[in-house]
Amino acid sequence: KSSRSNPVTYVKAFDEIRSLLADTSHAKARGLKPSHFSFNISGGRCESCEGEGHVTVGMQFMADLKLVCEDCGGKRFQDHVLEVTYQGKNVHDILTMTVDDALLFFAPEPGRKPTAAIRRLLAKLQPLQDVGLGYVALGQGSNTLSGGEAQRIKLAAFLARGDRQGHTLFVFDEPTTGLHVHDVAKLLESFDALLQQGHSVVVIEHHLDVLKCADFIVDLGPGGGKYGGTLMHEGTPESLAKNNHSVTAKHLSPKLRST
Repeated sequence: KSSRSNPVTYVKAFDEIRSLLADTSHAKARGLKPSHFSFNISGGRCESCEGEGHVTVGMQFMADLKLVCEDCGGKRFQDHVLEVTYQGKNVHDILTMTVDDALLFFAPEPGRKPTAAIRRLLAKLQPLQDVGLGYVALGQGSNTLSGGEAQRIKLAAFLARGDRQGHTLFVFDEPTTGLHVHDVAKLLESFDALLQQGHSVVVIEHHLDVLKCADFIVDLGPGGGKYGGTLMHEGTPESLAKNNHSVTAKHLSPKLRST
C-alpha cells in the first residue's frame, strides 16, 4: 500500500483523465502533456512535496509527523497545472471526487454520444462502483484503505479487463467489512460476473447475505479461535441450515426462509 497508488491508478482510469486534461486547449497552449498531470514524476507535480501533498517530519522516538505542503496547499501539483480545467474542474478537483460523483461528472449529456476517451474512462470507473466503492475518492491513497476495500479495488481492476484473461481462482478474506447492505448486494453481483466469466471464487466470510448465496459452504466451529477448528459441515446453504450442531446454521436458517 502506498500514498502514490489510488483507485484510479489501479484500474488505469487516471491515464484517461490525464489525457482528457492534456487535450484541452489551455494545456495544448502551454505545451502540457499527460505526464504533467501525474504526481509520480517531475514536470507538473509540486516538487517541494514530490507530489505527496504533505511533507514528513521525522520525530526520532515518536511517530513521524505529516504536515500539509505549504507550497501546494496539499493539492500535489504546481499552479500552472492546476489552472488547466476540464469542464471547470482541475486535476486536484477530479481526484477528490468520489467514484459516484465522477461517473456523473464524466457522463455525457442525454442525447449526446460520448467520445471514445470518455467511453474508456467510464468503462474503467464503473467496476469500482459495481463492487461497492462508489463512496471512495478517486485519489484516495491505497495506504488509507481498509483490507476489504483494497481487495475490492483489485476485483474492480480485474472486472475492468473483462474476460480477456485465463480462468483464475480468487480468494477473498472478509471482503464485506464496512459495507452497507446495498453495497454487499453489488459485491455479490461482481462475484456472479466472475463466475459467468468462468472463474472460481472462494470467500472467507461471516456475512449471512454472502453465505446464503454460496454454492458450497465449509463451516468450521463450534466456536471461534481455540474453541474452533472442527469441520462442522460441508455442503449447500440449505443442507447447512439443517445441521443442529452448527451455530452458523441457527443464524442462517431465518435468512434462507426470508428469500
